Amino acid sequence: MAEAIDYKVVGTRPVRPDGADKVTGRAQYGADMNLPNMIYGKVLRSPHAHAKILSIDTSRAQAMDGVFAVITGDDFPSVNDGGELGGEGGGSLSGLAQNIMARDKVRYNGHAVAAVAAKSLSIAEAALDAIEVQYEKLEPVFDVLKAMAADAPLLDEQCFTQGLPEKPEKPSNVAGVMTLARGDLEDGFAQADVIVENEHVLPMAHQGYIEPHACTATVAEDGHATVWASSQGHFELRGQVAALTGKGISKVRFVPMEIGGGFGGKTRVYLEPLAVMLSEKSGRPVKMMMTREEVFRATGPTSGTVARVKVGAKKDGTLTAAQLWIALEAGAFSGAPHAPAAMAVFAPYKLENFKVEAFDVMVNKPTVAAYRAPGAPQSMHAMEVAVNELAIKLGMDPIDLRLKNAAEEGTQAPYGPKFSVIGLKECLEAAKAHPNYTKPVPEGAGRGVAAGFWFNIGQQSSAEVHINPDGTVQVVEGSPDIGGSRASMCIMAAETLGVPYDSIRALIGDTETTGFCNVTGGSRTTFATGLAVIQACEDVIASCKSRAAALWGVDEDQVEWEDGQAVPGPGVNADVKPMSLADLAAKAHKTGGPIMGKASLNAQGAGPSFSCNIVDLAFDRETGKVDVLSFTAIQDAGTAIHPAYVEGQYQGGAAQGIGWALNEEYIFDSNGVMQNAGFLDYRVPVASDLPMIDTQIIEVPNPSHPYGVRGVGETGIVAPLAACTNAARDALGFLVPDLPLSPPRVLAALDAQEKG
Repeated sequence: MAEAIDYKVVGTRPVRPDGADKVTGRAQYGADMNLPNMIYGKVLRSPHAHAKILSIDTSRAQAMDGVFAVITGDDFPSVNDGGELGGEGGGSLSGLAQNIMARDKVRYNGHAVAAVAAKSLSIAEAALDAIEVQYEKLEPVFDVLKAMAADAPLLDEQCFTQGLPEKPEKPSNVAGVMTLARGDLEDGFAQADVIVENEHVLPMAHQGYIEPHACTATVAEDGHATVWASSQGHFELRGQVAALTGKGISKVRFVPMEIGGGFGGKTRVYLEPLAVMLSEKSGRPVKMMMTREEVFRATGPTSGTVARVKVGAKKDGTLTAAQLWIALEAGAFSGAPHAPAAMAVFAPYKLENFKVEAFDVMVNKPTVAAYRAPGAPQSMHAMEVAVNELAIKLGMDPIDLRLKNAAEEGTQAPYGPKFSVIGLKECLEAAKAHPNYTKPVPEGAGRGVAAGFWFNIGQQSSAEVHINPDGTVQVVEGSPDIGGSRASMCIMAAETLGVPYDSIRALIGDTETTGFCNVTGGSRTTFATGLAVIQACEDVIASCKSRAAALWGVDEDQVEWEDGQAVPGPGVNADVKPMSLADLAAKAHKTGGPIMGKASLNAQGAGPSFSCNIVDLAFDRETGKVDVLSFTAIQDAGTAIHPAYVEGQYQGGAAQGIGWALNEEYIFDSNGVMQNAGFLDYRVPVASDLPMIDTQIIEVPNPSHPYGVRGVGETGIVAPLAACTNAARDALGFLVPDLPLSPPRVLAALDAQEKG
């Protein structure tokens, strides 16, 4: 692999190609599509958390002037396929079908029960009021531990726990369990000189993307549907809509709009199948947009959890055993990220003896969706807090304790494979030497550190590279751009082709104009779609060398490619001059036609990414207010293709992790109604809440990628939760195990401590 210092474009910081459109308002988002004769769709949602639907009378709504269509669950085909959903979120297709529109019963407050399409939003809202729904209220269950009890009210009488040695005899709210184990746990704890045991409760939290869900759909007379929507994966959503509406994939076209944030939350459908059905029924295009309250009440947050951890170590700091029991809320339908939670929790450490039990538990709350490293922040919070407690008991520096036990190349990961080249130790060493760690802790504050990890994935991607007649380059691929991936594609294309960055334009094609790409999630896009772009560029280079050979009358192996030119190799007549990409494109009509390259792949070898975070927090003991004095995010990027966007990912992950640690939580009343469904009460950090988040990019290249890329989008949210808890421990002198560290919780903990 070439060293980074040899790169000409990789590692530079050019302006993103979509930047001007976004800052001027020219960019088109999900709600910006307008079509002739378009009407507006709205959704009627359940006021109950758990109830049978006895009847739905839509006759009054259908009779209203200006109402063109009304649909309920009866209008959708039955989906009995329990297969897992693609993309980054969990759950089944049948669960998704029932989530987008309730059938026999509702399972959470906000569950969709009907939808209308009308001439205006005001008429649509009036039509919702005219729909009469008769319910038989059922006992709900909101607590994850109570939901696991044998006598708990059942959300799904057909749910039998998956992952057990044998199918259980009785249904349960526990949809699945994953168990990972190695070694002898009892012997491992017997070897320990110090053991830490804690229980932690973490709340549901939302991704908090700026843009609410929105789409526009139109269905032609021949049944072909076209959907314009913001999403993290229009190919994945096309498949979901096709299955949920009973259409074949070839009859659904998805056109990607710009996306105002997703973080995992826009990897599944909510409105899109409804818009398609309403359009087909009305014969008109239908636009649907969620309010912010609907986003909170009826889309997928991440799981609240209860975690019980036990970790042992010898006097010298060697970890001897670790055990985690964790229950994750799935919401109304199965699909909590219990598997990645189990797989990630011990990944940073060499451990001979461990056991993890992770549970996917249904409760009467919104169905969860992926949120940036789904499951890892919750499970690793428990472990990283325990490691910090061990460091205190052993009198060791918390980074030194992690370094002593840090996973490295050749370490067998808890989830199976042996790690290839990884950068955990480099991150820890950088953290220990960082000025924000070596400086004194501010008076009255506390300092916390924690390690983070995410697997990263490959999956399927496609790309085409077209050479224009003037030698400029068009990259066409199918990965929605959330964090600047178009710039990264252009950088890698420029580096591979040897042409200037400014000569390349990247286009995200729709489902009928480019090859299949899996969802933008799993930190896969720069790695996998980038790999497809690189291979497509290599295809272009091979074509150019062949064409140059034909023009020069030499063999292909006598032509080389250097700095964007076909160059004659040894033995070629000295009078033969190099030909640039523009030269070759101008003569393309003489050498076989337009120049293009393409690649489709299932990318393998996505290198995992590790991190270390440092945070200083100050606590006001009178009010419980927490101030973030400094935050340092150190993470291995493999190779930073565009360092500014890598730093932005670190900072964004840190901001979301800090928000979850200090303030963010779903608050429900006794009836399961969310009480803080808006940004006024669901408190995400704003600029004035945070300092400038310091970043340090560690580059330990991934040997499975030509430029050493590792995904960076998700690892950044994993460590902040534990780092903040550990800073609170340092500042207050005792552990506050549950999150968020909001003023009421901090004050209650202080009061309890004073009372003994």
